Amino acid sequence: MSGQGEVLNGKFIERPNRFLARVDIDGRTVESFVPNPGRMYEFMIPGKSVFLRRNSAPHRKTEYDMIGVLHDGLLVSIDSNLPNRFIRRLLEKHSLPYFSNYYRIIPEPRHYDGRFDFRLEGDDDITLIEVKSCTLVENGHAFFPDAPTLRGTRHLKHLVKSLKDGIATQAAVVFVIQRPDAYVFSPHDGNDPNFGDALRAAYDAGIDVIPLTTRVIDWDLQLQERIPFMSGPMEF
Repeated sequence: MSGQGEVLNGKFIERPNRFLARVDIDGRTVESFVPNPGRMYEFMIPGKSVFLRRNSAPHRKTEYDMIGVLHDGLLVSIDSNLPNRFIRRLLEKHSLPYFSNYYRIIPEPRHYDGRFDFRLEGDDDITLIEVKSCTLVENGHAFFPDAPTLRGTRHLKHLVKSLKDGIATQAAVVFVIQRPDAYVFSPHDGNDPNFGDALRAAYDAGIDVIPLTTRVIDWDLQLQERIPFMSGPMEF
């Protein structure tokens, strides 16, 4: 992400809707696009230190993207588009040992009535991958989602169907945790019990659940480690 526009530090004021935030930069109030549909209640606090990247693309309503927050002294990326770029880079370098024997990467392949994030093709293997951005961590425990996601539940069901229909030989959902302080991952049944049920069913059906912690370096993500998946259900 470095080099894609000047990054400015400001203070969060308010979030009038899911995709718009008002931020104070040196006494000046600016409006910023929020590239994340999640609730992020733990971040959207008046006075919170946030980071905006200038974006001068045409036809935009705002001049900035809010890409990160400083939370308890920790830099957290909130750009939900970044995990896909991050995973694609790792796939191109063959840096993820969970996926092997592929020679072709197809982004956003169309299957059923939608798209997955990646399709990996090898001589005898086809892998379908769905990538999810995760920012919610409580006492070292990462959770997804932080808001109900019908789309996320549908993706999981389609991954299961791809194995049953023989479209894929491997299917996985990768949760990219955009901070380094998580030690275990679970679905957030309090926010979306249907997603939690779908994730557990997918896991039982052979879908690989891969939670990865990362560190924000120069507004890009650096892989830290894979952490355990605790299926739950959890009580909230």
